[in-house]
Amino acid sequence: MAGGREMMFSSPLRMRPMKRQHPTVFSGISGSFEDKTSDFLCPICFDVIEEAHITRCGHTFCYRCIVKALEVNHRCPKCSFALVGIEHTFPNFLLNELIAKYKSRMKAAEELGLSPDYPLDKSSCSQNSADGLKDFIASESHNLSLPDVNVMLEVLQHRKQKLEAESCITQNKLLYEFLKNLLRLKERQLCDITKEVSIIKKDIEEVEDILKNSENENPPNLVFEKTTDDQISKKEAVVPDTKEMSRCESFNSIHKHIEITQSSFSLRNQIIQSHFDDFVKCYFICRAKEITFGKTEKCSSSSDTASCSSSGLDMFRENLIKFSRYSKLRPLATLNYSNDIFNNSTIVSSIEFDKDNEFFAIAGVTKRIKVYEYVQVIQDTVDVHYPCTEMVSSSKISCISWNSYHKGILASSDYEGTVTIWDVTASQKTKTFQEHEKRCWSVDFNNVDTRLVASGSDDARVKLWSLNMDHSVASLEAKANVCCVKFNPRSSCHLAFGSADHCVHYYDLRNMKHALAVFKGHRKAVSYVKFLNKEDIVSASTDSQLKLWNINASHCLRSYVGHVNEKNFVGLATDGDYIACGSENNSLYVYYKGLCKQLLYYKFDGLYGVLEKEEKDDDVNEFVSAVCWRQTSNVVIAANSQGTIKILELI
Repeated sequence: MAGGREMMFSSPLRMRPMKRQHPTVFSGISGSFEDKTSDFLCPICFDVIEEAHITRCGHTFCYRCIVKALEVNHRCPKCSFALVGIEHTFPNFLLNELIAKYKSRMKAAEELGLSPDYPLDKSSCSQNSADGLKDFIASESHNLSLPDVNVMLEVLQHRKQKLEAESCITQNKLLYEFLKNLLRLKERQLCDITKEVSIIKKDIEEVEDILKNSENENPPNLVFEKTTDDQISKKEAVVPDTKEMSRCESFNSIHKHIEITQSSFSLRNQIIQSHFDDFVKCYFICRAKEITFGKTEKCSSSSDTASCSSSGLDMFRENLIKFSRYSKLRPLATLNYSNDIFNNSTIVSSIEFDKDNEFFAIAGVTKRIKVYEYVQVIQDTVDVHYPCTEMVSSSKISCISWNSYHKGILASSDYEGTVTIWDVTASQKTKTFQEHEKRCWSVDFNNVDTRLVASGSDDARVKLWSLNMDHSVASLEAKANVCCVKFNPRSSCHLAFGSADHCVHYYDLRNMKHALAVFKGHRKAVSYVKFLNKEDIVSASTDSQLKLWNINASHCLRSYVGHVNEKNFVGLATDGDYIACGSENNSLYVYYKGLCKQLLYYKFDGLYGVLEKEEKDDDVNEFVSAVCWRQTSNVVIAANSQGTIKILELI
């Protein structure tokens, strides 16, 4: 207990020893420490218990103490209970934990100059410490002499100055670290901006040289030809025959051509300015290689640097021209999937062109496949268009696909899970596959091996069929409903499919056990997948996003947003550069692959039956349900849930 008393009588404020101490200081609190810590004392050594062990009779001692005691006398030192040996004692784990907490509490109290039984939890330590000091000073101040008070004030003042200095140092250290990090960040940004400005200036110089060379090498009326795309035909840029025309006529012709070119330039410039922020991002993405080379100095020579610069600038120039090429969608013709005005269920599920883009087929929930001749529909001046041929299915049709080699062969999938091969010329079925157990959402012909057909179903299977076989030739097991399948257009053995697991799966059919790639990023089911080329895939999902993927990269290259798609299959099509998709606001959206925001959109007019009393501005039940691109042209066909089909031209 000597150590305990010494701690009790030392100053709670941790002051250095006073030369002259009042005899009654701290009187009145003696004995409290012994009373509160008696449970932690060993009855043998009268010190705080070390390695508490409890006997069979219920008394606790230090391990060493009880071992020595039992060696001398085989009885409990406190109650004389017979104990054979140390095997009649057991570790008292609970008391060991309490003693450990008490020791840490006593150490913390000693550091703060407080009583060991004072509460020292982290949340209330500082507040309780201040309150305890205040109470102590209030209760014991009458026992202090003037010299004691002067010494205490001197110590407190010194302590205050030290704490204030430490606090000031800490605050300035925090500020210093923040400013250092901020400076480092801004220096990196300045370096990046300096590099970007340098690249922009170099590109400006390069384009200026091109323009100067164009002006020197070409007549004035051909200066604008290089700045326009193939929409401005060469007929408009032909030099007028001055031998057959007067000077005045020649001047007027040239002037007219310049006006047309400048008008096109002005319109394109407006489009670019309206999407300026997107083009800024696109520009630096295209120039990212040179920025990287400039930072890491990976270009082995100046020729490599020039190649990086040229390819990046050419890529952005192509994006700029193609994005600004079209300014609106113009309707060329309108068709109706069903002429029955009393039939409310006329959703068009799929539209596809044949291999020569001469005929297009339309299919949907009316169980009919209608084939139209494109040129005849465009040239026909009447509003009612009749199909060249019509085929009737036994169930609602979900998807159709033309064979890329045999012009008259068409495949379809339906709600009963059936895959059907049609001879369009004879308007009849040639083969039927019925192995899917649930609704079949998608079917696709292989462009390389034209006998091969793939289908995807709600039974979580992708099945492969051959025109020469009566049964499936292979089956790929997916973990969730398969919503869409699509072959790589340049391969006979690579296939992508979208699933209800929110992923796009890419497989090599020669090894169907493991996917070559699984593209994750959509938040809902993937409803469509299409190939822009042999390496790039675009996917649509009911999370109202399109995403661009590359088969050699696992991350999403770009997300396209603007359309609305939360619950329906709204159609997806691409010609390689432009992407068209439907929307649940009864509109068609067109994106350019290089930018995230929509380029164009076309709003379908509401179609109402004879029994509906009044029109509604926005019918939430109407949506664009199918989209198809006429390859190598600027024509897209879209249909909505009311069975209205629009042939639209990008101009």
